[in-house]
Amino acid sequence: MVTALVLLIFFLPASSSAQPEKIEVSRDIQLIRISKHAYMHVSYADMPPFGKVGSNGLLFINQGKALLFDTPVTPSLTRTLVSWIRDSMGVTVTGFIPNHWHSDCMGGLAYIDSLGIESYANKMTIDIAEAKGLPIPRHGFTDSLNLLLGDAAIKCYYPGPAHSLDNIVVWIPSERILFAGCMVKELASETLGNTTDGDLSAYRGTIERVMKRYPDPRIVIPGHGAIGGKELLQHTRELASRKNH
Repeated sequence: MVTALVLLIFFLPASSSAQPEKIEVSRDIQLIRISKHAYMHVSYADMPPFGKVGSNGLLFINQGKALLFDTPVTPSLTRTLVSWIRDSMGVTVTGFIPNHWHSDCMGGLAYIDSLGIESYANKMTIDIAEAKGLPIPRHGFTDSLNLLLGDAAIKCYYPGPAHSLDNIVVWIPSERILFAGCMVKELASETLGNTTDGDLSAYRGTIERVMKRYPDPRIVIPGHGAIGGKELLQHTRELASRKNH
């Protein structure tokens, strides 16, 4: 485990074809390094009626502190991840931001809250969570939110409804990483997936606003599946343009 961690800390992809280093945090959680300061966390949990599903989140670390974007689906998986970050990486999670209100984004919020970690979310996410009797993020914003982690900027933006009515994106300029969450689909996806709580009529326009605001991301992280570049945004726009989803 120590050897793997040392390799991970000093690993920087030499090219876009380099294979990222992976850490097996547990049987159901992986950390994948995607830049000098950022890791994608992937967790696996049963999500009826879809079966066992892998969900992506983002961990951004700077100057010994971290922001967590989305939790694993359950409080227990979230405990495992946050504890591992603290104990094995020596990093303190100081803030949390969910992409939207679904459990694959904030299913671990109760545990996050128990640690006194500050949480920030779209005001719509807070309103939906309150109406559904879910744990509620502490701080809300309406259009955008700018945060600092040490000397690094983090920009949260609500582009409009898509996968859900409240979904946001997160842009980290220093890494050129766009955490787009479930509104953006991996290239292997042939549909927009679960849109029960979303807005199909607005979907394409929302994606286009994201593309206009962040025209040149180096890495785009979808809510599920493989990461990529801006081609994921283009692919999702094409899916949203089809009459039948």
